[in-house]
Amino acid sequence: MHEHKKNIKGRAAGYNSPNKFSSKNYAFDHIEGIDEPFYSNENTQYLTETPATIVHKVNSPDVGLAYSLNAYQGCEHGCIYCYARNSHEYWGYSAGLDFERKIIVKKNAPELLEAFLNKPKWTATPITISGNTDCYQPAERKFELTRKILEVFLKYKHPVAIITKNSLILRDLDLLAELNKLDLVHVNVSITTLEEKVRQKLEPRTSTATNRLKTVEALSNVGIPVNVMTAPIVPGLTDHEIPALIKAASEAGAVSASYIITRLNGTLDQLFKEWIHREFPEKADKVLNQIAACHNGKLNDSRFGIRMSGEGKVAEAIRDLFRLSCKKYLNNKTLKPLNLSLFTPRNGSQLSMF
Repeated sequence: MHEHKKNIKGRAAGYNSPNKFSSKNYAFDHIEGIDEPFYSNENTQYLTETPATIVHKVNSPDVGLAYSLNAYQGCEHGCIYCYARNSHEYWGYSAGLDFERKIIVKKNAPELLEAFLNKPKWTATPITISGNTDCYQPAERKFELTRKILEVFLKYKHPVAIITKNSLILRDLDLLAELNKLDLVHVNVSITTLEEKVRQKLEPRTSTATNRLKTVEALSNVGIPVNVMTAPIVPGLTDHEIPALIKAASEAGAVSASYIITRLNGTLDQLFKEWIHREFPEKADKVLNQIAACHNGKLNDSRFGIRMSGEGKVAEAIRDLFRLSCKKYLNNKTLKPLNLSLFTPRNGSQLSMF
């Protein structure tokens, strides 16, 4: 479904990009008003699915995680750069506005996780919640799937890592603290920019940077190890903030930091181009040119080992600035390892449910 490009309050995408897997797409033939208006629902919709599996092996060697778990598909945070937008097309929706307002809820996720951990050949390996979409996005307030999932990890004494940019994670501080007593949890908090006006356009329904830093501090105060992800860095828009981001993260108690450089794979190419020209027209050409400079002249580079950090002079300048900032403010600290020795499977006690 292709809609008029427009600025919608609380949304980053300005339209629904066509789904390349769909044989039919709607379009406006007479945008001057001859046709009757094409109405669309701009409110968030929750759609229930009951998948057969919930834990998936990650085959990308440079992602930094082995297994991921996502209880939600689509994300109301609406980050315009999110690579997960492309996966929404597999569900029959657009990577544009649909990704932000049609949220698929996998209500059987906790039960599926428990069944997975009871597989006879499974040995403890860290599983990352939010390898695709944020586990603490607004839908979590309503469905509480992430909390139930953490309860399963604690029950089985299984290591877990979390990626989020939402302060809602503090609701589950009790479970996180218990997991941390056993060295079973890492938390990664994403902070892309400290400039509120940029965040409102880049990530419209996320927690503010101030609240994310308070979240880092609250987690760190009870000893939970936090890595801050200054990711993705948008060359020409947010790269100048790297030192300030690392300094603020360190002062809040983070023990490490990481980054990736924006790459616009799949439908992100057209969505991001429309967004940057709409929201930052005076910077659009500079930003797009610098992103391309990091990826061999293209907006996307899928080569393993290079696609995340980029190459070329712009990417090297970002890498050097990031390393110097970490050395200065974090003293090259690292996360303590997760404990893999406590995992206690129940030998299929829950499998009768399926």
